Amino acid sequence: MTDVPHTPLLDTVDVPADLRKLKPEQLRAFADELRAEMISAVGTTGGHLGSGLGVVELTVAIHYVFDTPRDKLVWDVGHQCYPHKIITGRRDRIRTLRTGGGISGFTKRSESEYDPFGAAHSSTSISAALGFAVANKLRQEPGRAIAVIGDGSMSAGMAYEAMNNAQQAGNRLVVILNDNDMSIAPPVGGLSAYLARLVSSRPFLELREIARRFARKLPEPLHKAARKTDEFARGMAMGGTLFEELGFYYVGPIDGHNLDHLIPVLENVRDSDHGPVLIHAVTTKGKGYAPAEAAADKYHGVQKFDVITGEQAKAPPGPPAYQNVFGETLAKLAETDKRIVAITAAMPSGTGVDKFAKAHPTRTFDVGIAEQHAVTFAAGLAAQGMRPFAAIYSTFLQRAYDQVVHDVAIQNLPVRFAIDRAGLVGADGSTHAGSFDVTYLATLPNMVVMAAADEAELVHMTYTAAEHDDGPIAFRYPRGNGTGVALPAVPEKLEIGKGRVVRQGKTVAILSLGTRLAEALKAADTLEARGLSTSVIDLRFAKPLDEELIRRTLAGHEVCVTIEEGSIGGLGAHVLTLASDEGLIDAGLKLRTMRLPDVFQDQDKPEAQYEAAGLNAPQIVETVLKALRHNSAGVEEAGARA
Repeated sequence: MTDVPHTPLLDTVDVPADLRKLKPEQLRAFADELRAEMISAVGTTGGHLGSGLGVVELTVAIHYVFDTPRDKLVWDVGHQCYPHKIITGRRDRIRTLRTGGGISGFTKRSESEYDPFGAAHSSTSISAALGFAVANKLRQEPGRAIAVIGDGSMSAGMAYEAMNNAQQAGNRLVVILNDNDMSIAPPVGGLSAYLARLVSSRPFLELREIARRFARKLPEPLHKAARKTDEFARGMAMGGTLFEELGFYYVGPIDGHNLDHLIPVLENVRDSDHGPVLIHAVTTKGKGYAPAEAAADKYHGVQKFDVITGEQAKAPPGPPAYQNVFGETLAKLAETDKRIVAITAAMPSGTGVDKFAKAHPTRTFDVGIAEQHAVTFAAGLAAQGMRPFAAIYSTFLQRAYDQVVHDVAIQNLPVRFAIDRAGLVGADGSTHAGSFDVTYLATLPNMVVMAAADEAELVHMTYTAAEHDDGPIAFRYPRGNGTGVALPAVPEKLEIGKGRVVRQGKTVAILSLGTRLAEALKAADTLEARGLSTSVIDLRFAKPLDEELIRRTLAGHEVCVTIEEGSIGGLGAHVLTLASDEGLIDAGLKLRTMRLPDVFQDQDKPEAQYEAAGLNAPQIVETVLKALRHNSAGVEEAGARA
């Protein structure tokens, strides 16, 4: 969708060692070319745009000053790593970003030695970098570790847990706080840049150490006062008292787009014997591309777009997105139920909570990137008689599993978990796939686990969850648009643990959980055409199972297949356990389970991912036919009996 930009300087750089051959006065032009190349590439593939544009100069400065890959550069989350990928040997593949067989949209260890640590969930960079730094220190090997973490990621407790232990790394650890949203810094200008260079310089640090030694010889009250005076003076001028208390030497704020400021400070920090150091850089999301600067949220993640106009390719009109169905349904329910509140962990639009927030702002809580807190906060609300909905992506709810077990399930508190991005998610790949939630939730006592087969079922399940006060309840739904079924005007309260028979047959039964129901129905059509009478059942509940329906189904069919969009240990495992415990397969029933393969699947289009996973209609048919071929009567005879 876009022409390749003219990039004479960038064309000379394949890896950071080439970048270090440039003269300092060439770096500004180089950064401009790098930005143009990134805009062109993302215009072609889609992906995360604003965050990468905001760190172009930081990327250039870090690779110019530090000796990567010996010095380990760890990007938090990793969605801002596209400029990094372009200058670390992957420019020739950058237009395969987030596509099947292409490069990942996040850092990935198996992809490059310049990606020392894979990341796609936030707030892990300081912990990982600390590990690299301490390992080198213990082995007495050279090499620093640099963690680049955004202000949003600093809302998670893990970042502070890491900083609280960082002193052990000494000068081998450098943390760069990329402050692009929260405005926690005073205005950035010449004075703050001068102060940053001054306090990171060797003469200042040596003078400060002499003063510290002198202060230590003073009586204790005077020693403490001297130390506090030093911290207070720098804190008044630049901020950073919190980081000082956590053991970091704070430098900043500095303009994260001004290479004349960045390079000297990074060089000072690189050459210093003091540390760990936190450099506070203030940047702008979408920097250098007007449409992205004007609408940071809109251009955080983008479809393919026209570079000149900024206009994004629009998907053809179709059914509503699942998250919007959830958000609008919950907002409507809350009109008459004042106990309903919604909680999201920094993903209001992604979960549909933004729809709820417009209607009920005082009952909406965005807690930041703090899933553990979100779950226990919801537990406290539930304990006080409210009806909290914790709307969290499946992949992010993994971060709060102990809270789900300890704070919710053990106490049997009625927290409602709206689990978005269930199943495979396409371009974001394995790090964002919702593969495990049925497995890790359905194993818990007191937990109810539902999965919506379509958007109408999601409406019913949202209402069912709102009305369920007997304990925790979860319902899962996928990324993307629904199937196009009509939405019910009045939601139905589902009976807990009861499935529904969608199609009744005699020989084959397909027991589906979630949105594979459409593929199950296609498979049933094919099997019917082969003379195999097929039942299709939407179980709705992974826990509690509809045991009566399952017993009846297993007893009345020759072949039964379960299918789900989740890992081993989910629905299929629970059905197999029931069948084994009650001897339902002793008489020769052929029971098969279909689930996601035991691998982390890379990015691709969702339909291609499910094809690779073997969870589409043709694979269901193949599973049934293979099971029947084990019968000496053969498929043809089985079909004749149907």
